[in-house]
Amino acid sequence: MKVLLVNGGPHVKGCTYTALREVEKTLNKEGIETEIFWVGVKPIASCISCRTCAETKKCVFNDCVNEFLDKAKDFDGFIFGTPVHYAGATGAITSFMDRAFFTDFLSGRKTFWLKPAAAVISARRAGTTAAFDQMNKYFTISEMPIVSSRYWNMVHGAEAEDVLQDEEGLYTMRVLARNMAWMLKCKEAGIKNGIEFPEQEEPVFTNFIR
Repeated sequence: MKVLLVNGGPHVKGCTYTALREVEKTLNKEGIETEIFWVGVKPIASCISCRTCAETKKCVFNDCVNEFLDKAKDFDGFIFGTPVHYAGATGAITSFMDRAFFTDFLSGRKTFWLKPAAAVISARRAGTTAAFDQMNKYFTISEMPIVSSRYWNMVHGAEAEDVLQDEEGLYTMRVLARNMAWMLKCKEAGIKNGIEFPEQEEPVFTNFIR
């Protein structure tokens, strides 16, 4: 079993990485393989709803989003991390998530379907719960079970060294990791014992003027 941890922060080993690394270390202790994927600092275009991905099975902008999707298909669970910028997730991770999840949906890849996911938020002070709510919406619309912890998945600090002093935040990361490992093991046991995946219906789309 493998979990892909996505670092949506601008610093390769900053506060968000430090939180994800605490999750990663505990996952490894639980026998779960891991990899950290950094979105980097190059500009990430927003989704333009061109729907090219429905035909090509990849995003029209060939950048870290396509790299991530090619990698993600081989993983069983996901943790997405972001720092807080102006009381919300970063612009980079927002564009990244918009395109990754929309491409996955329109292309029919089913990269995320029924795979456990969680968001990890880092902030100097405030805006964590708003960013946390924002990130979780990607999971619920994609039929991904959300893994919870003992508290909302957040750490505090202006620098990576500060995060290492956030004892409750690090504790929350470890609990999150153990809960993720447990859910993955339960899912694997269910599959081995013949529990079938839920029946899928064709999606229905409406809007408020029809």
